[in-house]
Amino acid sequence: MKSFAALTLFNRTTLAAAGSALALAALTLPAAASAAVVPPGVTLAAKQELVRNNGSEVETLDPALVESVGAANLGRDLFEGLTVTNGDGVVVPGVAEKWEQKDSTTWIFHLRKNARWSNGQNVTANDIVYGCQRFIDPKTASSYGNVYGPFLLNGADIVAGKKPASALGVRAIDAYTLEVRTSGPVPFLPELMSNPNLGPVHRATVEKFGKDWTKPGNIVTNGPFQLKDWQVNSKLVLTKNPNYWDKDHVQLTQVTYLPVEDENTDVKLFQSGDNDMTYQLPTGSYAKYRQQFPNDTRNSLVLGTRYYSFNNRDPLLKDVRVRKALSMVIDRDLLAQRVTADGQVPMYGLMPKGVSGADVSNYEWASWPMEKRVAEAKKLLEQAGVKPGTKLRFAMNTSDYNKKMAIFAASEWKTKLGLATDIESMEFKVLLKKRHDSDYQIARNGWVADYNDATTFLQLVQCKSTQNDNFNCSPKADALIQQASETVDQAKRKQLLTEAAKLVMEDYPMLPLLQYGLPRLVKSYVGGYSLKNPMDHYGSKDLYIVKH
Repeated sequence: MKSFAALTLFNRTTLAAAGSALALAALTLPAAASAAVVPPGVTLAAKQELVRNNGSEVETLDPALVESVGAANLGRDLFEGLTVTNGDGVVVPGVAEKWEQKDSTTWIFHLRKNARWSNGQNVTANDIVYGCQRFIDPKTASSYGNVYGPFLLNGADIVAGKKPASALGVRAIDAYTLEVRTSGPVPFLPELMSNPNLGPVHRATVEKFGKDWTKPGNIVTNGPFQLKDWQVNSKLVLTKNPNYWDKDHVQLTQVTYLPVEDENTDVKLFQSGDNDMTYQLPTGSYAKYRQQFPNDTRNSLVLGTRYYSFNNRDPLLKDVRVRKALSMVIDRDLLAQRVTADGQVPMYGLMPKGVSGADVSNYEWASWPMEKRVAEAKKLLEQAGVKPGTKLRFAMNTSDYNKKMAIFAASEWKTKLGLATDIESMEFKVLLKKRHDSDYQIARNGWVADYNDATTFLQLVQCKSTQNDNFNCSPKADALIQQASETVDQAKRKQLLTEAAKLVMEDYPMLPLLQYGLPRLVKSYVGGYSLKNPMDHYGSKDLYIVKH
């Protein structure tokens, strides 16, 4: 989502090798590295207020329950974890001013003593402990609990109800020193701890207000911004947190998030001056808007995948031959070049280009001529007893972008296989619930990495993962992932995770389509929007308004 001339993917290396038996040097960076850095010669506007579209109404502001990209965007603005990722996507100190790795499974984080909650109280190690324990505790019912839990010592057993939350491998050595113990080597732990789910939570506020603790007037945050107003399905307004430790480097005084799902409406708001930063351009419109707004168009690939979930429990789709046939006939090149037409690239596997910890693998038939692919797909459907005219059900969240992609897929299935498709559109929150409840047949889905490692994508297909909306299960692949989590040999780990991804995808649990690109319009006066952010984590603290 950068300058229109650049369509690039930036890869990063992990902070340290997992197998290092030596303690790593403590990491310390200047405070300014974790907030907006205004280049010399740039004059700031007197009014530092930003309006940005978030793509949909968020499901929550509770860090433990954050699941969507939109909620995570707000989570990073309102809360700050031990670490953060800056505008370039690089891990830098957050609440922790430095840290060191004692051995392959033990990390020590040193908290800065000037970190404050929005009510002025100090942020302490116990706030991190409480936030992590609450997140992992099955009583909280976080859909991410069994995603991140297994990385932390005893986390998997806590999620399974076998141990209490207090057994989690996160403990306060003193008020400003935290020990984090992992279940195995986790070389990307500093990056993992930048996610809102694993950050601090103000315990007294949660206990006082219960489920209403995130409402305006109740919520206490420790990030660069605080909640001023939340009008559901209208707007969510944040203001600069005067007690934030690095407030002097936060330029914006107010950020308004819009929940606009329709991309055309999003663009109209941009054109009228009511929106400074769109969420995503409509399908097929990138070239048009690049010409119309040459100084405002941003685009880049990110570590993410657009895919369709197959409900592996569905009477029709439980047959792998049907799932394979549906995947084979989708012309991803045509989809990328003619439908989305915004620089995204076809995917035929689980891993996007640029991810650390595994190699990209493709289906063998991806290089076949389409005629051969269609012939094989028809043969598979015939063997499965699926006749032409069979009707498919497709669920998606309301969006012109999603609609055009769905219509394309339905056309492919109709013209090449003789299958009809009913497309149902709904709010994003409704789609989330349908996917989690297995109340669908085929559903629009997508995933942008939480951290740069193959395991974030493997969560989508692991047997017991709450992010596995396909409801597939490959015990052999899970065993390979477990082996990888126990080794300190990085080459061996990569081999195991690559093998696991390839093995599970041979069962066609999902239909990979495109590597995510998020073309958008950003007003030229919005500074700090980097060309090097591989996970689209644009925190508002990294942005500023240039005089115009």
